[in-house]
Amino acid sequence: MNFLAHLYLSGDHEELSVGNFIADHVKGKAIEKFSAGIQHGIRFHRGIDHFTDTHQLIRESVEHLRPGYGKYSGVVMDMFCDHFLAAGWHLWSDIPLKEFTHTKYAVLLKYEDILPARTQHMLKYMMRDDWLSSYADPRGLNMALNGMSRRTPFVSNLQHAAAELNGDKEFYLSRFNKFFPELIEYTQSLLKEMA
Repeated sequence: MNFLAHLYLSGDHEELSVGNFIADHVKGKAIEKFSAGIQHGIRFHRGIDHFTDTHQLIRESVEHLRPGYGKYSGVVMDMFCDHFLAAGWHLWSDIPLKEFTHTKYAVLLKYEDILPARTQHMLKYMMRDDWLSSYADPRGLNMALNGMSRRTPFVSNLQHAAAELNGDKEFYLSRFNKFFPELIEYTQSLLKEMA
């Protein structure tokens, strides 16, 4: 799961959303400098990642991608999931996608002062180009993957991943459509445990 899915799964909880959003930029004991609510969000993010990475349907998809993308196969599948969520948004939410993303951007801006420096830098560009909504369009997905490809320290082939999706879309979409309801159910039980 990438940014859109993580924020979607956070529901209306502000601090949970913030923690979920910054989790990849918070290492080790750095978690302790945040409020309890944001710490919950960081742990919630890690729970989502663990469930996703170990799920058979996602593992099948990642293995299908591995010949072309190697260690970046999981990154590609995360982006495909955000694309499917955004493109089929009406299936998952009654709130229009643009309204949802702008609400989440506002929440993140409210907490901007406590975001890690890397997150602050990224958020500026994310909001300017509305990354979260752009994932719905194959061209937006392609632009995001191209940008990621330029930033990876090793050869990733991410710039070819949108074409991969076009060539085998039903394979990936069918797995997402079976997996995502299970992830929603898991996160709802995870939230109850954390309450």
